[in-house]
Amino acid sequence: MSQQQPPARAMLRKDGFTFKQFFVAHDRCAMKVGTDGVLLGACAPVAGVRRVLDIGCGSGLIALMLAQRTPENVQIDAVELEASAAAQAQENVDASPWKARISVHPQDIVSWSEQCDKRYSLIVSNPPFFAPGMASSSAARDTARSTATLDHPTLLRCAAQLTEEEGLFCVVLPAEAGEALIALAKAEGWHLRFRYDVAPYAQRPPNRLVVGLSPVAGEVVQARLAIRDEDKSYSADWLSLVKDFYLFR
Repeated sequence: MSQQQPPARAMLRKDGFTFKQFFVAHDRCAMKVGTDGVLLGACAPVAGVRRVLDIGCGSGLIALMLAQRTPENVQIDAVELEASAAAQAQENVDASPWKARISVHPQDIVSWSEQCDKRYSLIVSNPPFFAPGMASSSAARDTARSTATLDHPTLLRCAAQLTEEEGLFCVVLPAEAGEALIALAKAEGWHLRFRYDVAPYAQRPPNRLVVGLSPVAGEVVQARLAIRDEDKSYSADWLSLVKDFYLFR
């Protein structure tokens, strides 16, 4: 079977990641295109959504993936605190097929939630999860990953202000942080409606959770996904999930 080849221009680009229908530049973003963002963008439930909000959009990856997965009438707001990331997200949106549907807002989500008069049927976030003081290789990356900039109680409160009554709030987190968020959310009146346990290999325990929360109770959808088989090749489930996005899948 022949493999789809990217355009020659895309093959020369080293500043981002080329998907089937769009390119994400991320050289000015602390958080690069990675598995967590792709996971959330590919599996957040979109059936029947009317309006989408991406909290902490970074390069715009998840907003772009959701635009690809939703009808033309669905509008997407993407909020990003860090100025250079927000500017790059805007450039990525402008270069995409969905420029008219995605609005990038260079603002912190607390201020945004206080002034926003809209409600969303789907809210997504790949949020910070490191406790303050857990330094990484760069100050910008520390800011993007540390809960000092957006702790999880604040994130839940903002989502509660902005979600529709039967809307869904979806996040991707390391397994331990995800379990803690579920417990915190339940204590604040949220209901678990969607849970993906994601393992790096088929026979290993999950190290990531994709969680869907709603203000109202209902059926809980649960699934387990292994990204790779034990021979290190991508699993059939992962390839099926990303087939509309990855060039060589």
